[in-house]
Amino acid sequence: MRVLIVSQYFWPEGFRINDVAKTLIEKGIEVDVLTGKPNYPSGRLVEGYRIWGVQRQSWNGVNIYRIPLLVRGNSGFRLTLNYFSFVISGLLTAPWLFRKKKYDAIFVYGTSPILQAIPALFLGWLKKRPTVLWVQDLWPESLTATGYVRNNAIIAAVRSVVSWIYRKSSVLLVQSRAFDEPVRALAGTTPIVYYPNSVDDTFAVPTSEAAPAVEGIGRGFTVMFAGNIGKAQGVDVILAAAAMLRDHADIHFVVLGDGSSRSDMLQAAKEQGLVNLHLPGRFPVETMPAFMQNASALLVTLTDQPIFAVTVPNKVQAYMAAGRPIIACLNGEGARIVTEAKAGLAVPAENATALAQAILQLYEMPESEREKMGGNGRRFYQEHFNHDVLVDQLIEHLAKAAHKGKEIQ
Repeated sequence: MRVLIVSQYFWPEGFRINDVAKTLIEKGIEVDVLTGKPNYPSGRLVEGYRIWGVQRQSWNGVNIYRIPLLVRGNSGFRLTLNYFSFVISGLLTAPWLFRKKKYDAIFVYGTSPILQAIPALFLGWLKKRPTVLWVQDLWPESLTATGYVRNNAIIAAVRSVVSWIYRKSSVLLVQSRAFDEPVRALAGTTPIVYYPNSVDDTFAVPTSEAAPAVEGIGRGFTVMFAGNIGKAQGVDVILAAAAMLRDHADIHFVVLGDGSSRSDMLQAAKEQGLVNLHLPGRFPVETMPAFMQNASALLVTLTDQPIFAVTVPNKVQAYMAAGRPIIACLNGEGARIVTEAKAGLAVPAENATALAQAILQLYEMPESEREKMGGNGRRFYQEHFNHDVLVDQLIEHLAKAAHKGKEIQ
């Protein structure tokens, strides 16, 4: 089987689709990727890439085609330009790039912006091949939740476009069971299938490797947050909890990653004199298993918005695989999974007092109980989110869509 993956984000940007593409290759699937120039989450172009022109690469057997893209910068206006530049660039360049290529299916990794599915659907129409869309974020809800768009006319227009995208797709895969209802409301008769996120199996394998030296790790009780530091994550709650626990010298907060809110966090931590809060920046994804497995507890946060109550952040699966107790400061489906797995403690989104209390509860808990929580999480991961099993399921979904597409022809 030959598959074209369309994703605005791809390696060296740290997204789930990287591991999926790599494993598809290992399982004998031929994979090409249509993507942009890497600039997430910093908003700056990664060294070695240029904005204009098409760049071709090979990574772990994956053929990568990078099309022109305006970088996201650090403003809502620049982010809008970034989104639309990928769509326009894809529509203009992809038909020429892949004019001699034949595929069995086109697979869209549907993070924000879901608009990136438009050039994929156009290619699918040209080549008469099915387009399978993996919905990672709900639109237009994501726009309103982050505050970038408040105009009702724009929101209505985006909703119409999203409905068109869903209805033109061959199959919709949704990363959360709670996505089913809002997606179905826009999808018409397009089939919807639950297909959760996972992480590379290296996260689930105990490692003896030491994590890179970072202040706050290796002494005392480390509460670690890893991932994008943005508006959706509601990281102000981490600042507030760190302030409440500043007198507990053994408790350290380590926030790994980058994003639009990191500079604000750094400034606030400095102004408040929070020596228990450390923001060392981004590290290669290969170091994440060691980082996570060396933490005392792993923290996931989201803002108190209805859309995020139905979302399961991908870090939940990564944290479970790492086998450390989880503190979930969020509402809805993500919190439900952590609680069901008995993998840690869940508290309401943006509730700093409850978060501080949960951290203290874990801190005062016997080590054996924390280890039990971590073990519960890892078992739940293997039963429900095993990477290899899920990639096999994806191959079945793609093959079924390809077969159905040939029948229709």
